[in-house]
Amino acid sequence: MHAVVPTRKWLMAAGLSIACVTLAPPAYADVDLGKGNEGAQTEQQGSNDGHTLESRITYSGSTKGSSGNSSGGFTPVGDWTPPACWYEPYSPDEFAMNTEEGYDLVANDPQQPSYAKSSVGQFRDYYKDGEYKNYNKDKADEGNWWVATRDPDRWLSPEAQKCDKQPFWVENGDAPNVENAVTPEILAELAYNRVQVPDTEVTLAPEDTTKVNLPTWAWLDKAKFTDVSVTAALNVNGLNIQATTTAKPVSLKLEPGTEDAETYPASGECKLNADGSIGEAYAKGKADETPLCGIKYLRSSGGGTYKLRATITWEITWTGTGGAGGRLPDGTFGTDQEVIVQEIQSVNR
Repeated sequence: MHAVVPTRKWLMAAGLSIACVTLAPPAYADVDLGKGNEGAQTEQQGSNDGHTLESRITYSGSTKGSSGNSSGGFTPVGDWTPPACWYEPYSPDEFAMNTEEGYDLVANDPQQPSYAKSSVGQFRDYYKDGEYKNYNKDKADEGNWWVATRDPDRWLSPEAQKCDKQPFWVENGDAPNVENAVTPEILAELAYNRVQVPDTEVTLAPEDTTKVNLPTWAWLDKAKFTDVSVTAALNVNGLNIQATTTAKPVSLKLEPGTEDAETYPASGECKLNADGSIGEAYAKGKADETPLCGIKYLRSSGGGTYKLRATITWEITWTGTGGAGGRLPDGTFGTDQEVIVQEIQSVNR
């Protein structure tokens, strides 16, 4: 099942720039008005639904919200993040409709200041009666307009403002001469941000309540931790590309929640077994053995609990249209579990 995830709505409201407008009314959009007007704002009264273009990228697979047994997306290892903005193609008719509606929205609003109306007028004129004629509608079979699009969850971040190039025309067969024009790799990176991973609660023995100096076994069933993937696709205006991003669990890191504890192994990093499981399930008769993966608490939790942090590291790969593919940064996802640690009671005779 495909889920269409729209980008934040954008309003062409100033000069030759694009401004994001997504907040509930009143919303504000920065506008580029030229000299003497830097930092000015246009007030957008009411919702601008119907005056926007949305991303046509679709996502399928283990996407966020697609499974009741899943929890959240992972965090990239290192300082890499998926793109917060990119460029997509729109037909002359789509581009014209959005520009005209954006113009009408501001120009016919008595609450808009004169400089805002002037700005949207300049923008409209540039594409309708200026550098271009009627939005290049007579060239609809020859190319497309490429327009900046922003991640709806990060549209206010500095990274989302880097796609600041005004809408530009690209002839069919030519590659857009701009960074972050949508490609299979861009799609793979966007899919990365939408992968939903299962809950990372580990199975413990003893369960929930353990004893001081008693090894607690920890493991993850291979049936619960299998590869998950998301496919991102864009099929519009002659551009038909896709990419599948796959996450494979490779290790489990245990953090006991206290310095008064030891982990097995000492690093706390439990590797994936050959059969896809992590750790080893406890069985009767193994009480004197050292677990492959586990914890030994050295002090009682008193009347409270220790917060055991279990974090899975996922190895990320992708494949895309035309045989493209490769690696993306590993991702991590962790959850906390409450563990009660009690003193071993001795009986004096």
